[in-house]
Amino acid sequence: MDLWAYSNNVKMDFSRRGKPTDNAFVESFNGRFREECLNAHWFESIDDACEKIDAWRWDYNQFRPHRSLKGLTPREFAVQQALEESQTL
Repeated sequence: MDLWAYSNNVKMDFSRRGKPTDNAFVESFNGRFREECLNAHWFESIDDACEKIDAWRWDYNQFRPHRSLKGLTPREFAVQQALEESQTL
């Protein structure tokens, strides 16, 4: 990873150990994912885990309102952004 970052002029910036507040958005997502998906299901196989996690991810990314998007679902937000961009052209 270091070689790739150096080759692509990317500066690596890691969260400090034991400091979840360094990236509150990721910590919030991880907690929600753990609580609503990982702790709610038994996974009988890798394929079963992939199916259940993908279903949760689809619901989370398409149909669930997000505070960071002012209460819109990601789909609604994308449509709104496209409309705003088309109106400015």
